Amino acid sequence: MEQSAVHLWVRTEPFIVGALPLPPPAKFSLHYLRKISTYVRTRAREGGYPRLFWATWRHIACGKLQLAKDIAWLYFEIFDSLMVRPPEERLEWAELVSNCSCEEEVEKERNKLSVDTLQFLLFLYIQQLNKVSLRTSLIGEEWPSPRNRSPSPDLSGKSVCHNKTWNDCSHQAFVYNHLSNLLELLLDPEELTDSSHSTHKSLVSPEAVQALSFLIEGTVSKARKVYPLHELALWQPLHAESGFSKISKTFSFPKLEAWLRCCLTTNPFGTTACLKTGKKLAWAQQVEGTTKRAKIACNTHMAPKIHRIVVMTQVYKQTLAKSSETLVGAHVKIHRCNESFIYLLSPLRSVTIEKCRNSTLVLGPVQTALHLHSCDNVKVIAVCHRLSVSSSTGCTFHILTPTRPLLLAGNQMVTFAPFHTHYPMLEDHMARTGLATVPNYWDKPMIVFRENNDARVFRLLSPCEFYVFVIPFEMEGDTTEIPGGLPPAYQKALGQREQKIQVWQKTVKEAGLTKDQRKQFQVLVENKFYEWLINTGQSQQLDSLVPPAAGSKQAAG
Repeated sequence: MEQSAVHLWVRTEPFIVGALPLPPPAKFSLHYLRKISTYVRTRAREGGYPRLFWATWRHIACGKLQLAKDIAWLYFEIFDSLMVRPPEERLEWAELVSNCSCEEEVEKERNKLSVDTLQFLLFLYIQQLNKVSLRTSLIGEEWPSPRNRSPSPDLSGKSVCHNKTWNDCSHQAFVYNHLSNLLELLLDPEELTDSSHSTHKSLVSPEAVQALSFLIEGTVSKARKVYPLHELALWQPLHAESGFSKISKTFSFPKLEAWLRCCLTTNPFGTTACLKTGKKLAWAQQVEGTTKRAKIACNTHMAPKIHRIVVMTQVYKQTLAKSSETLVGAHVKIHRCNESFIYLLSPLRSVTIEKCRNSTLVLGPVQTALHLHSCDNVKVIAVCHRLSVSSSTGCTFHILTPTRPLLLAGNQMVTFAPFHTHYPMLEDHMARTGLATVPNYWDKPMIVFRENNDARVFRLLSPCEFYVFVIPFEMEGDTTEIPGGLPPAYQKALGQREQKIQVWQKTVKEAGLTKDQRKQFQVLVENKFYEWLINTGQSQQLDSLVPPAAGSKQAAG
């Protein structure tokens, strides 16, 4: 690293994937997190520090914070999913859990798991991003300042980031405004006053700064290489600015905080930068006679692999199908799409679907989180690590997932069904993302945010309503059937329907129709089929599969 200006920014992924889009439990406040920070250090030999084991967190969460065990596991497991590890390890864990015959055996396996204690405390603290504040709801931003007054623009200059989880300006403002609290949370107890505050003499350990790398990273003179915070803070030419002492092997709290505040800037790989300066992709057709303009942007041409973002908005009345290197490992946001069929058949890091209507989305395996917000009559077909749904009505999910789907606030008439399709590269993509066919909890949703009308929130699709979904594109690959197969009741329903078709074909064959009668009968059947296509809206899906004219072909990704 050369001696020059340092630029720091807030990492996007902990917020996009890690910050649940709902108000956090009341006891995730700074007061309780400080108590936990002190407590775990006194339980170092019992799995509290520097690694926090599941059994110790369960004791704290259930015994001291009064959380349900399912909620305690939810936060522990979400944080664990953020950690980068080989897909083989994820697959081994899936096999271990699927081989357990009872809850006690599952718990025994969970007890072997641990996470970085200090990073986990930061993870719990950033759940405050979606805290509902009466003051905020009345006057807007909780901390009005020029730094957090710039919502992320979409490709036409308007905002597509009303959701704080995707708004990197909100991430930056949150960390900047809460920086003192975040640092104090990482301090050793003896560095705090009796009221749990720092002083000008407080010292920060290198381990604490390394933990803060979970949220902050940076570069030198806008070079392409990205460094975690602790590597920059410990870089010898920066010791005077970052406050590191070679003698004590610690950082001065006030100097470190001042340096961080001075260097924090907009994330060059965040949503805002992607929309302002990202590469515009001509994947979508522009539909004549409408003011809606489809816009798709990505930063994959200049962002490191773990920072890839693709944003698509206002895809309208068309089929968009892609299997592209641009999508591999990317965080994808699909926004305000309407009456469309969207196929993204690549392994994805995360997917957020927001304010979409009357559309079908078929996704490649989603390695971390798939979140749907404020959607109506949307069908999602995906293998994903986790699904969460909020403020959506009449949506259907054909999913394969190793975790319980999360139903957050504001949902109505949500339907869950088995995953029911395949494409040639699907199993290869699942292996690359560490997703297995078992365990599969598609039919065991968890209502995280309880409301009065819980009974109407969701249902499981009846087998008699079930049909398989055929992806109408040719690709190379070895997958020829639905991974993991179908649940017996749904497989039986398909078998019975197949029998009816065979009986019908036999009846027609044995009817002894003349050649002219067969032609007339064929016309009658086709007319009825076309009538059904129009009445059900299926004709649009077939029409949109016809390749566009040569002058308006979708661009290669």
